[in-house]
Amino acid sequence: MKAAVLQEINKPLVIEDVSVPNPGPREVLIRTRVAGLCHSDLHFMEGLYPHPLPAVLGHESAGVVEKVGSDVSYVKPGDHVVTCLSVFCGTCDNCTTGRTVLCTDTTVKMLPGQSNRLSWARSEKLNQFLNLSSFAEQMLVHENAIVKIRKDMPLELAALIGCGVITGYGAVVNTAKVQAGETVAVVGCGGVGMAAINGAAIAGAGRIIAIDTNPVKLQLATKLGATDIVDPARGDVVQQVRELTGGGVHHSFEVLGRKETAEQCFGMLAPGGTATIVGMIPFGQKIELHGFDFLRERRIQGSSMGSNHFRVDMPRLVEFYMRGKLHLEDWISAKLKLSEINEGFANMKAGKTLRSVIMFDA
Repeated sequence: MKAAVLQEINKPLVIEDVSVPNPGPREVLIRTRVAGLCHSDLHFMEGLYPHPLPAVLGHESAGVVEKVGSDVSYVKPGDHVVTCLSVFCGTCDNCTTGRTVLCTDTTVKMLPGQSNRLSWARSEKLNQFLNLSSFAEQMLVHENAIVKIRKDMPLELAALIGCGVITGYGAVVNTAKVQAGETVAVVGCGGVGMAAINGAAIAGAGRIIAIDTNPVKLQLATKLGATDIVDPARGDVVQQVRELTGGGVHHSFEVLGRKETAEQCFGMLAPGGTATIVGMIPFGQKIELHGFDFLRERRIQGSSMGSNHFRVDMPRLVEFYMRGKLHLEDWISAKLKLSEINEGFANMKAGKTLRSVIMFDA
């Protein structure tokens, strides 16, 4: 099969011939139909987060089951599935207390460099990425890395749910537990930010402030549920939000992965408010906060993949789309072939796209 391989950081992905074995116990072989280009992939391509190389990247995907290994009862060949990097064992302390996204069983949620599911003609090991590696025509994954979905759900839209949507929506609904009527600010209107905005609208937030420098993205944000927009180019973001709300927001969400915007999210909180950091701040970088602000019970917290319970959350998101509450068609800026993947990432980095997807049947 063909796959896009990252051989060196800050170098283009290279299309190579790659092989996967037949599925073993509790493994599932999937024919990849769609893979989204996520900014998280770009972080690894640029070396902002470490990962053993060479590797087949990609983690936001949907496809069709081709084969199943022994002991697999959850899916069968022909089922439509969405993947999720939050693979879980179901038996560790975190899984059994409802925090499957933080599964600690490394025999299921394998650490970088641990998997031997990919091979190629070269002597060096080819690494699987986040237990998925979806920039390939096939994926071999653990059965607890996938969720079945209804077959009338378009797979190019379902793929978005696998990372961008669940991360933004889940940060609002699962991590922050936004209540009806509360005020929300979202810093960054990319794919994950749009999901947070759309999720806040579904949750019934009373006021949703979208913050971005791109006027096209701000316009789309209003369609997805934003009640107010803030352009950082027009002045201090924290001051603008405080003036809009008369003192700050109940919840702020940072989805850009930057030190300065994380600090701004904390600064725009009302007393008792919570800042949720969703973006991937570069490895090793620290943020600075004023200790005095904690006296007013302001809080800051992280969110991993929207604190998801993906086998519950993702089918619900599919239903939200089917009922017209989740506006996924507006997200896709480009449909690409695998050979065009580097062009897609270049456009992402230039801010030209909201979400591009690789269509493997194109």
